[in-house]
Amino acid sequence: MVRLAIVVAEFNYDITQLMLQKAVEHAKFLGAEITYIVKTPGVYDIPMILKELVAKEEVDAVATLGAVIQGATKHDELVATQAARKILDIAVESGKPITLGIIGHGANRIQALERVEEYARRAVEAAVKMARRKKALREAKYNGSTVYIV
Repeated sequence: MVRLAIVVAEFNYDITQLMLQKAVEHAKFLGAEITYIVKTPGVYDIPMILKELVAKEEVDAVATLGAVIQGATKHDELVATQAARKILDIAVESGKPITLGIIGHGANRIQALERVEEYARRAVEAAVKMARRKKALREAKYNGSTVYIV
C-alpha cells in the first residue's frame, strides 16, 4: 500500500478545498493510505513543507495541490514557476515522487474551477503510480531479458 501525503495551498480556498476533496476520494479509490494532509498559506510555501514530509518514513509519495490564478501582473507566473521548479528539485533530491497538481499560471478563476477534479485526480494517480513503480524497480532483477516496470 502506498503511503501518500497531500499538501494543499489555502490561497484560492474555494478551489483548493474542492481539489482536496477530489484527491482524498481518488486516493481511497486507488487503495492508497493518506498519512498526512498539510495545508500551506499558498503555492509558494509548498516546498518548505515538502522538505519535512519527504524526510518522514511513513511517506512514500506526495501530491501537491493548489491554484495560481492570473492577476493584473505577472506575479502568478513567478509563483507557479518557482514553486514547480523547487518541487521538482525536492523530489529528485529525496528520491520520493512529488506530483504537481497545481493549476496555473495563466488560468482565470473559471478555468481553474473547470480543472479541479482533473488536476487533483492526476496528481494523486501519478504519485501512487510512481511510488509503486519505484518499489517494483527496487525489487526487480535483470536476468537476461527485458524487465518491464508498469
